[in-house]
Parts: sequence; structure tokens; C-alpha cells
Amino acid sequence: MKINWQKEVEQRKEQLIKDTQRLLQIKSTLDEDTATQDIPFGKGIKEALDFMLDLGEKDGFSVKNIDNYGAHLEMGHGDELLGILGHLDVVPEGEGWTTDPYSADIRNGRIYARGAMDDKGPTMAAYYAMKIVKDLGIDINKRVRLILGTDEESDWRCMDHYFEREETPTVGFVPDADFPIIYAEKGIADFTYEFDSSRHEGAEAALVSFSAGQRFNMVPEFAKAVVDAGSMDAGQWKEQYSQYCDEHGLSGSFTAEGNEVTITMDGVSVHGMEPDLGVNAGLRLAEFLITLPFEGDDKHFLEFVNKYMSKESRGHALGVAYSDDITKDLTINYGILSYEHGGKGKIALNMRYPVTFDFESGWSVLEKVGADNGFSIQMKTHLGPHHVDANSELVKTLQKIYEEHTGEEAELLAIGGGTYARAIKNAVAFGPLFPGREDVAHQKDEYIIIEDLLKATAMYAQAIYELTR
Repeated sequence: MKINWQKEVEQRKEQLIKDTQRLLQIKSTLDEDTATQDIPFGKGIKEALDFMLDLGEKDGFSVKNIDNYGAHLEMGHGDELLGILGHLDVVPEGEGWTTDPYSADIRNGRIYARGAMDDKGPTMAAYYAMKIVKDLGIDINKRVRLILGTDEESDWRCMDHYFEREETPTVGFVPDADFPIIYAEKGIADFTYEFDSSRHEGAEAALVSFSAGQRFNMVPEFAKAVVDAGSMDAGQWKEQYSQYCDEHGLSGSFTAEGNEVTITMDGVSVHGMEPDLGVNAGLRLAEFLITLPFEGDDKHFLEFVNKYMSKESRGHALGVAYSDDITKDLTINYGILSYEHGGKGKIALNMRYPVTFDFESGWSVLEKVGADNGFSIQMKTHLGPHHVDANSELVKTLQKIYEEHTGEEAELLAIGGGTYARAIKNAVAFGPLFPGREDVAHQKDEYIIIEDLLKATAMYAQAIYELTR
């Protein structure tokens, strides 16, 4: 049976775009303020989940909501289960958008919205891929299940809850990364260094507060420090700060009202899997603050940050630098930095380590660094690395499909990002970002190119067809 998958997608183009826009117009960020026992991640995420369940029910899929932690849409029959895993939650929108981040505005052949690329646009592509196979009445020998996650951008509580109650697919793919095929993913550990700060009486200046960042896995784009200058003249600090910014190509602000000085730093936010592509506003501001006459724990906190983390994303100063031929360098993002004079100091780290890294030994090194400097270390979440055999039937099938649709070699990739593929032993990440395209996930003016959305849908439909023959 010869099927022109691209033609089938083109016939549904208008409705695919409309449904994608409708899903993107839902602000599905984690919202603790509206979260309840019944709505664990807030009203926006629940609304997005309900939207997909209603759509699936209307189109004749078997649907199941798993306590609002996640859900699935299913078709087909058989003992084996093909899983396609997408997520409906998105990171906070941030500042600086050209149009409203939830308008799903179309211009220049692109849909602009938070989640357009990561991951609501690709999830809708996977949905329409299932719909095409179902509409064509193709007899498939496996069940096919689109599993919808709701907490991927935070702690993966959705997947933990889902797979405690539902079966694990025997094979699968995830539309939440890059084409051609990602067959290996680094381990990911979110952890914090924390300590209790004491007041230091008689100091010339005090670091009243310091803050940067919102998420472990995002490079902070803004940092702010409030300083009590005491009896000192802060005017000279303003000149120093201006010079520091000029020398490093940075921007920020410096204002003084009486003894209180407020200093801000602008950075560039990117996904935490490759921090060097962005500018960490927190680290850069800490680098300047250490030049001011702080004492006691104010100084100790800044010294710790500057000694072990400043301009350092590979873990050399912390003693855990490592690289292998499969997934390359260990990386660390310092996603949240916070401090209060006489309160708490905290640094939140997102470490992504190669598949051959000895995590237990590395963790011991990190614990010792904390202990030697008076910081406690606390693990928040930990996902082990993931690696699928390059010669598996799954990988070979997807390689063939990619090459047929693009005419290009389907190179196997390894990444520092974490996808739902690691929830299934035999699963890989498959698109939607094509080689050479700009990666705009987690950035302002996030978009998906409509042409790419349609092509990915066609490839996903063919993948469903061939993986269920």
C-alpha cells in the first residue's frame, strides 16, 4: 500500500494549523497558585489537557485521563504498544516578545507562541499523524498511544504518576527535540547548594539581597542585587559597574537612594543544556559584586559562586568535568541564585552528564565541595542517562523515513536535553527541529515554521504506519 503522506497532511493543513493555534493560546505554565489535589499543576495545564482529550474524543480515539497528571489517546489493537510521548506544559513566557506569547500569531509562514516548538506544536503534529492513519482505515497490528505529559518542564511528576498506573510502551518515539534521530541523552540532576547566613555587624557594606533566575534548566536573563552602602559613598561603585559592563559587553542599571543601592544585570536566557549559548546574568552580577567591600557571609556566598561557578559550565572547578564519545561534555547550568543577608543563600544547579559518567563518584565529589565550604547539598530530581542501540529496528526504521522525506542522511545524535524517551527503554527522540533551523525553545518569540510542522506530521504518520506493520 503506497501512501503519499505529505499529500494527506496537506489535505488537513487548514484544520491542523487552527487546532495548533487553539492549543497554543492556552497558557499552560505550572501555576502553584491554582494547583489543588485534583488539579496538580494549575488551571492552565488542566485546560490544555482537557482540550486534547475533547479533541481526541471527538475524533473517535479511546481517551483516558490519569488524575489530571497526564492522559492518553489510543487506537489500534494487539498486545504490543507503540507510545508517542509529548507534553502540554510550557516554560514561563519571559519578556521581550514582539506579539503576545499566547496569541499564536502567524507571520512569515511561522506560528509564534510559547510552546510552538516545545512542545505543543509537535504534540499536535503527532496527534494529526495518528488521525491520518486512523482516517485511512489502515489495519495496524499494535496499539498506538499518544501519551500527554503535563510537568515535563519541571519535575516529571506527571510521568512518575502515569507509569505507576499505566503500562509502559514496548517501543516509542518523542516529538520534542531534533531531527534526524536522538538515540542518546545525558543524565540530568537538579540539585541545590544552600546555607544559612548570619548578620555581620560593623561591615562597611551589606548584601541585603541577591536574586537571579526562575528555573533549574534556564540560564537566568536578569539579576538584581540590593546593597546597603552604610556610610560609604556608592558613587564610585557606579563608575566601577559601568566600566565592568563596558569591558565585558554587558548591560545593567545602577541606582542609589540614600544608603540603598540597587544593581541589575541583563543576560541572555537559553535552555540549560548548553549554558554557553547564553549569558548568565546571575554569575555576571556576582562577578562584579565580589569587588565590593562585603564581609562575613555576604562575602562568603559571593566567593563560593565566583570560585566554583563563574564562567564555568563544564564542572572543572567543582571537580566533576567529564566527557565521552557518545554524549560529549558534562555541563552545569546555574539556573537560580538567591541570597538574603541574615537569611538563606541558595544556588540551584542543573547538571547534564554523559552516559558513561560514574554518577555516584561524581556526587561524592560535589558533596565534599559543599561540606568544605559550609554548604549543604540537596538532590531535587535525578533522571539517569538514556541510550538505544544504533542498530535497533526502531532506529533503522526512523532513519529510512527521515531519508525518504528529506533526501539527507539520517545522522544519529546525542544530546544534553532530557526528553520523555528515557521513560521507555526502547524509545528515541524524533524531531521536530530540522538541521540548520534556529533553536528557539525557551526563548522569546518562540515559533514553529508551518512547512516544518507539516513535514514532521507526515513523517510521524509514516512512522506510526511502519512501526505497526
